[in-house]
Amino acid sequence: MSRFFSEKYSRLVPYTPGEQPRDMEYVKLNTNESPFAPPPSVVEAARREAERLELYPAPEPVELCKKFASSLGVLPTEVIAVNGSDEILDFAFKCFCGKRHPAVFPDITYGFYEVFAEADGVPYEKIPLREDFTVDVDDYVGVGKTVFIANPNAPTGIALPLSDIERIVASNPDNVVVIDEAYVDFGGESAAGLIHKYDNLLVTQTFSKSRSMAGARLGFGIACEELIRDLNTLKYSTNPYNVNRMTQAAGCAVLDEDDLIKENCRTIVSNREYLTAELRSFGFVTTDSSANFVFARHPKISGEELYLELKKRGVLVRHFTGERIKEYCRITVGSAGQIGILLEKTKEILEEKK
Repeated sequence: MSRFFSEKYSRLVPYTPGEQPRDMEYVKLNTNESPFAPPPSVVEAARREAERLELYPAPEPVELCKKFASSLGVLPTEVIAVNGSDEILDFAFKCFCGKRHPAVFPDITYGFYEVFAEADGVPYEKIPLREDFTVDVDDYVGVGKTVFIANPNAPTGIALPLSDIERIVASNPDNVVVIDEAYVDFGGESAAGLIHKYDNLLVTQTFSKSRSMAGARLGFGIACEELIRDLNTLKYSTNPYNVNRMTQAAGCAVLDEDDLIKENCRTIVSNREYLTAELRSFGFVTTDSSANFVFARHPKISGEELYLELKKRGVLVRHFTGERIKEYCRITVGSAGQIGILLEKTKEILEEKK
């Protein structure tokens, strides 16, 4: 880093996104993208707006928020559109955390939570998951801190029932509870309906996974009007034009394709169950995923070796180096064809290990 870099960031370890190599054509199963292209209507909506790039987008995407709110059964004033759900998570750390409101989240979860806490100078605690990688809900009941929980969790894919989420929210009335629902459409239960019951609940969702819009960067926060006003204060103090014209148009269009999106989700869930069963037949141990990925390890090959061997064969999966999960790989649920190639290459690797 340069001699001008601020001291407050000198020890910051940035988040590491999934790799995007371009040295060859890969079967890409490392970043939990959808295997389905966006519907033609979505592409056309974005194309039309691309012809108006000389104009700023609307700082308040009224039509987009209205459609999204309607899909959840909440009011447009109870949602905020953002540049991917990472932005709303960053806003949450800035708005609702501090010395009097430290953050708390699991030790194995989305890596950006710790990065945001460090970047914003927020005191935080990481609570270990149980040995089976499940969240012990009692650890968060009455904890008296700003809670961040991904549900389903990443990279494990394990989901908490809505009753457990409500226990956590109800027991921390003086702190905001943030439920990150990036993968909720693949088998989780959304907590969005609870915002009318609890004024300390913030739910985040993304269009990157189930709605095939990872490249567009669109996410939402869902909360009571007071929390949304707080978040908008920060948005308008940093980047009021945070959702570009094409993304706003594409977001509106994809919300009109709900039947197709739900069908795609059902296909991904079916593919996940098939992939899980096949991996287990190979001797893998997997968690019970409710997301669009499978978290798996094999007793006869390390997670790092499996990742590297698959990469040499043109298949990308995600490997993490954390001590408790270093033997695992996270495998995105792709198309039937992609899964077939993954299983074929995995079988080759395991045969060579005999």
